[in-house]
Amino acid sequence: MILRDLVIGMAGSGGDGIVSAGESLIQACALEGYHALMTKSFGSQIRGGESSCRVRLAVEPVLNPGGAIDVAVALNWEDFLKFGAELPVSGNTIVIYDSNTGVEPDKLPLVGVRPAEVFAVPIEKLARDTAKTEKAKNTVVLGLLAGWFGIARASILAGIHKKLAKKGAELLEANERAFKAGIEYAQAHPFREAREMARPEKARAKLLLDGNDMCAAAALFSGCKFFGGYPITPSTEIMQMFTRDVWKYGGAVLQAEDEIAGIGAALGASFGGVKSMTATSGPGMSLKSEILGLATISELPLVIVNVQRGGPSTGLPTKSEQSDLFQAVFSAHGDVLRPVLAPTCVSDTFAVTVEAFNIAETYQTPVIVLSDQEIAQRKELIDVIDTSKFVIVERRRPNDSELENYARFRIDESCVSPLSHPGMKGGNYLGAGIEHTEHGDPTASGTMHAKMNEKRFKKLDPLRARRDLFSIEGDPKAPLALIAWGSIAGVCREALRLAKAEGLAVKLLVPQLLYPVADEIYAGFFRGVQAGLVVEQSHQGQLYRILRMQLDVPRGVRSFCRSGANPFQPAEVLAQLRERALELQRRVEDNLLQPQE
Repeated sequence: MILRDLVIGMAGSGGDGIVSAGESLIQACALEGYHALMTKSFGSQIRGGESSCRVRLAVEPVLNPGGAIDVAVALNWEDFLKFGAELPVSGNTIVIYDSNTGVEPDKLPLVGVRPAEVFAVPIEKLARDTAKTEKAKNTVVLGLLAGWFGIARASILAGIHKKLAKKGAELLEANERAFKAGIEYAQAHPFREAREMARPEKARAKLLLDGNDMCAAAALFSGCKFFGGYPITPSTEIMQMFTRDVWKYGGAVLQAEDEIAGIGAALGASFGGVKSMTATSGPGMSLKSEILGLATISELPLVIVNVQRGGPSTGLPTKSEQSDLFQAVFSAHGDVLRPVLAPTCVSDTFAVTVEAFNIAETYQTPVIVLSDQEIAQRKELIDVIDTSKFVIVERRRPNDSELENYARFRIDESCVSPLSHPGMKGGNYLGAGIEHTEHGDPTASGTMHAKMNEKRFKKLDPLRARRDLFSIEGDPKAPLALIAWGSIAGVCREALRLAKAEGLAVKLLVPQLLYPVADEIYAGFFRGVQAGLVVEQSHQGQLYRILRMQLDVPRGVRSFCRSGANPFQPAEVLAQLRERALELQRRVEDNLLQPQE
């Protein structure tokens, strides 16, 4: 059997090297020219605990981590079962587990499922016999996968050489033996039906990156010269990469004493004329909300990245969720409107981050980027980015005539007034959190407050017409509709493809701009729609509720949502679409059966 798409799920204890094995596998697949995606998940313990990874590799582009796994690797069952929702086993799954668990192949702790094939492998024993340490278990696993599926043997071995060459010949040779032992075991215990991964037709150079690295790279490309922040899972890697590279471009990083100080420093740098950003997760955003209000009223550019995780409070710090949209849109006192963007995968995190800086600079406003744990920490193989296609926007600075009797908050048709910085002759003004006149003088006038509110809202009107911040796919006249954002977009794109193959007439809207709501774009998309789903990984279905607040959403469009750490699968979205299609047919049938007057 030749496989063109393979999903591998692995789990074990912290220190077993499960995530390291997944990274070695996807790096080897990159060298071989496969399309691949890797997600990883951990328990919330600071040290130890369970860890898992899921690797999907294919000869065609992959849009999401996939559904039920094709191959399950369990170094111990207690840890594997903690990832039941993230590593679902089906009747088509091949299960590979360490025989030292003492579980018989016909008594696996998988309730209600009988896997296709089961292999109890002495993984730890093979590691000890060949490498003299159980730490080589992950290398044995790589050998098993390479042996059974013919996956990138030479490239995996090359990766082992590259990773361990500097650690001494003895360690390198030990891991070579462990890898070979895994291959030999697989060859000696073949599947009932041989399975081999197809070779990519055209191997092209690809980048292997995660969303956090991509975000930091895009910020540097956009000209960001200052990062102020505080470490918090799962956003910390943005600050780490920025710290590593920003010095090359004359920038700086401040790891502050807390979240409030981090955003305060970033806003101060923006006031000083420098493109700035901060990054955090939900609990940190809660602390940053007061300074966000200051950024709004002082009309200063600032990019804030929120890598969403499960909440509220500490919640699920290592799991993905999309439950911070209400926080991004509404967490402010007073009348506040700020743009909220969301990437859908690792590759478009670059474009979305660049766009966030451009919008912040154009409209002199804080911009929130809602990434999520899956996008931020998953590895993707992506094509090299053509940076020549991007335009970098700088803030509007006052010219000489505007600096005469300088009015920092001047109200004109665009409502975007020229922004000076300290040291600019004639550009002095008071930048404070109190309401102000056009010159920046404090005021308690209700009339002036109303004018400034109107200015701050009206300047963002052009954003609502930005069709390039929305992707519409499928049959434009379809009566069935899907809306999805963030990491769930990839799931719905695959569901759309499956629906089309079944003959269902479906269209999909994926917004990168979540707020302000683009009324006309949604109205055009909803034209002719009779039923549909807004698919989200949050308990409340927050985008659906926001759309209902501001738009005439068709009656048949419903929320399809669930809490974090419970991934969606393309097949279940497809099943929901089938149900909606049947409802439409019943509606037609009921109308025909109505008595005629």
